[in-house]
Amino acid sequence: MTQNTNPWSRSPDPLVEDIAAVLKRMGGSAHQQDVVQCVAAMKRQRGETVAQDLASRVLEIFEHYCDLFFRPFGEGSMRWALQPGVA
Repeated sequence: MTQNTNPWSRSPDPLVEDIAAVLKRMGGSAHQQDVVQCVAAMKRQRGETVAQDLASRVLEIFEHYCDLFFRPFGEGSMRWALQPGVA
């Protein structure tokens, strides 16, 4: 049986795609707060409501999708990046 190792094949939450797009535009990594602000701006541009818990949702996504995102400076860092080869 062949296992699909493509991290995008899991039909991720649309927020995952927004976060990845922001990180790609920022060169692959950025401070968590910058990502939150950019995702909020993207949502506003699309006419979507920005939930008050967006920052906590972004952190939840970062931590849940560790096959897509990681902390390049280690635990405790507020900087997140795309896993190598994900872009």
